[in-house]
Amino acid sequence: MPSQNPHSASRPAEPPQPLRQRLAAWVRGIWRPAGTVIVIGLALLMTWHVIYGKDGLSVWQKKRAEDRSLQQQIQQLQQENAQMQRQVEHLKSDPDAIEREAREKLHYAKPGEVIYTLPDAPQAQQPGK
Repeated sequence: MPSQNPHSASRPAEPPQPLRQRLAAWVRGIWRPAGTVIVIGLALLMTWHVIYGKDGLSVWQKKRAEDRSLQQQIQQLQQENAQMQRQVEHLKSDPDAIEREAREKLHYAKPGEVIYTLPDAPQAQQPGK
């Protein structure tokens, strides 16, 4: 008996499918990979926007650093303000403090006093200048 090749067995020829059915089959076959590519693309676009967009993570980190810097400045200014407030209260309540400020900063003198102003100490010159 001659051996028959199963692939060479004659099958009845299928009639060609209408264009609409072939197109629908093609769309069904391509939909899943195309949909996956579209979803991955949208996810990458969304990730990029979250990181680098107008209000993204990089902008948020810069704003946090700026906020920390401004908070430190506020704290320093509050401390400076409190120190100046204490100095004002001290000057309001202590006549000796007022006199000391007038003598040191304004070079005031009492009647009959003579003020001698000495030059500042010379700074050591650097060799080679």
